Amino acid sequence: MQHTIAQETVIKGIGLHSGCESVLTIKPAPENFGIVFKRIDIKETPEIKAIYSNVTDTQNCTCLSDGNGNIVSTIEHLMAALAMLEIDNVLIEINNPEVPIMDGSALPFYKALMQTGTVRQEAPRKILRIKKNVMFADAKGAKVELLPNESFKVFFEIEFPSKIVGQQKFCNNITPNIFEKEIAPCRTFCEKYQVDYLKSIGLIKGGSLDNAVVLDGENILNKSGFRIKNECVNHKVADAIGDMYSSGFQILGELRASKSGHYHNNQILRTLFDNSDNYEIIER
Repeated sequence: MQHTIAQETVIKGIGLHSGCESVLTIKPAPENFGIVFKRIDIKETPEIKAIYSNVTDTQNCTCLSDGNGNIVSTIEHLMAALAMLEIDNVLIEINNPEVPIMDGSALPFYKALMQTGTVRQEAPRKILRIKKNVMFADAKGAKVELLPNESFKVFFEIEFPSKIVGQQKFCNNITPNIFEKEIAPCRTFCEKYQVDYLKSIGLIKGGSLDNAVVLDGENILNKSGFRIKNECVNHKVADAIGDMYSSGFQILGELRASKSGHYHNNQILRTLFDNSDNYEIIER
């Protein structure tokens, strides 16, 4: 059955690019409502549903738009937590264009929502079952596929020139236990030269070693190093889980990704839904 949260909860943090405080007030919502963001800092308080067709920017994060210039960005970590806790319906009021970056991982959202608890609703949950293989690839060698499977499974591989990252792979069924221990704690990562450039053009004002893993050649600038082995690829898995939840459904299928990112995650959903033969919606 569908679920919403047991009570209203507030999550506060810093917006990665603005550096301003971002406040989320997550509220219970009725059956078949979905995941909806509401910009309460704008007079018209526009609402934007977290659905793949509303994704308009995928550079460094997943960004939603209502088509009128109103956006909510960096939704992927929160969406991953909502997906793994099987929360179908919530209204998320936000006072900023950015979801707070927190510590750069999905774990703070997961912990906050777990503490809040969920409530079973009366409507059955609808599941997206992959029926046929679909694939999206770009000219640079990045590729993502969705394949039939009777559980939600992810295979992800990355390859970076830096030896400290190098080639990393993840392959497993995505269960709450695997997510909480191996995926949710994994932080976003970047190279120092990227940080320097983004700061030079007025972005990532809220970025710090408290909310990202920063690599400088073969060194990690974070004194504590990586949290877990293969943190980089596991963070990409967290992003993919969040992006896949913008399908509007829990997924029965396998996601296979190589050197891909938010853009590819959105494109594979668009490819999937282009042909109704690729999938079916079931109640289970």
